[in-house]
Amino acid sequence: MRTAYGVETVRAAEGALMARLPEGTLMQRAAAGLAAVCASLPGRVYGSRVVLLVGSGDNGGDALYAGARLARRGAGVSAVLLAPDRAHRAGLAALLRAGGRVAEDPYGVLDKADVVVDGITGIGGKGGLRPAAVPVARAARDSGATVVAVDLPSGVEADTGEITGEALRADVTVTFGTYKPGLLIDPGREHAGAVRLVDIGLDAVLPAAPDLEVLQHADVAARLPRPAAESDKYRRGVAGIVAGSARYPGAAVLAVAGALRGGAGAVRYVGPAADAVIARFPETLVSQGPPRKAGRVQAWVVGPGLGDSPGVAEVLASDVPVLIDADGLRGLDPATVRARSAQTLLTPHAGEAAALLGVQREQVESARLASVRELAAKYGATVLLKGSTTLVAAPEPELPVRVNPTGTPWLATAGSGDVLSGLAGSLLAAGLDARDAGSVAAYLHGLAGRFTADGAPTAAFTVAEAVPTAWRSVTEAVPTA
Repeated sequence: MRTAYGVETVRAAEGALMARLPEGTLMQRAAAGLAAVCASLPGRVYGSRVVLLVGSGDNGGDALYAGARLARRGAGVSAVLLAPDRAHRAGLAALLRAGGRVAEDPYGVLDKADVVVDGITGIGGKGGLRPAAVPVARAARDSGATVVAVDLPSGVEADTGEITGEALRADVTVTFGTYKPGLLIDPGREHAGAVRLVDIGLDAVLPAAPDLEVLQHADVAARLPRPAAESDKYRRGVAGIVAGSARYPGAAVLAVAGALRGGAGAVRYVGPAADAVIARFPETLVSQGPPRKAGRVQAWVVGPGLGDSPGVAEVLASDVPVLIDADGLRGLDPATVRARSAQTLLTPHAGEAAALLGVQREQVESARLASVRELAAKYGATVLLKGSTTLVAAPEPELPVRVNPTGTPWLATAGSGDVLSGLAGSLLAAGLDARDAGSVAAYLHGLAGRFTADGAPTAAFTVAEAVPTAWRSVTEAVPTA
């Protein structure tokens, strides 16, 4: 599992580690890792042209020391000092001793650069690039050189991934000690490019509980439900689906498609699209409703394509876990959700989340981490916030927010969310808690989207059909004892 820590925690850990080590050790470790990545990019070191964009903080020092290492190996290294009076003195001296130089004309050296190292601002930077740095940053991006960010692209908020001004877009980000939240959450993630983690010894002093965590194949495989020899369809769990309408029967079909592939032993459907569902999936247990008369279920999914059809209130009154999506989120009462005895999983996209919070959609999209935490706290529920970065937050503030690492922009297609809801609801019925069900479903759904798209458009039903392939890819990649 990958983990990420906020600035305050990282600073404290660095301070604790520096107290144990000779002065300058951490910066030298960071510079060595940064130089190694930079050396691998142009295909050669000797004769390559490297430009350092140097700000006033320790990031500038990391860049200068890394530049010194590259200069000693024969690279032509030029430093653009954006705050000459406040540049890291020891790092600058090391660069000059190694044969590097300070550029008088930043645009001239940028025009010829193979690699540009972004050491303008560090993880403590706020509010985007300063005006004086903007033209240099734009020239770096337009130069055609490979841009390498030091710890975090300048202009990106380390704790949130927010960009409130102008930011430099990197091809590669070399981060030190641990991932920072802003490297994992859009729009910051999009600016980070490929992220390389350099070990500088922080693991020994970081706290056990991170701010964010990212599941990987082994973590997902450990959480997937598996039938035992004595299992039957009811022991494996029954997922109930309340979805679809005369106008949107396809939403019901897609939610059921996701649920049938999610690990539960059976799926019950309640709603007006029973004929469409049974025509596609004859194994579905269908009912005209209401939900309380449909038979026993271990979890409910309510909302996809529901329109104004009834069912939400009755499902919320049940004593089993409930997933609420799409039309089920309209006018949702926080007090009703908070009063439930069983877990609730909300799965809004940014527009639905904005309506639940009473803010503009743009506010949610620019502050995804704060928004998902606020929603979880307001409703006392686990929240899966869909989008370019899918986040899963539990109502317990001490639990790390999970960031889904899988997916593709091609998943932004009609019905994709319905499949995800059914899949997550089935995992709830199979016994996963809301946080794990949402996280695992998002992971499998994202993998299925990648497999079916493969660089081209895909469709929601095709994604549902690929969930077993994604499931197998996760389990087959993890050795069994």
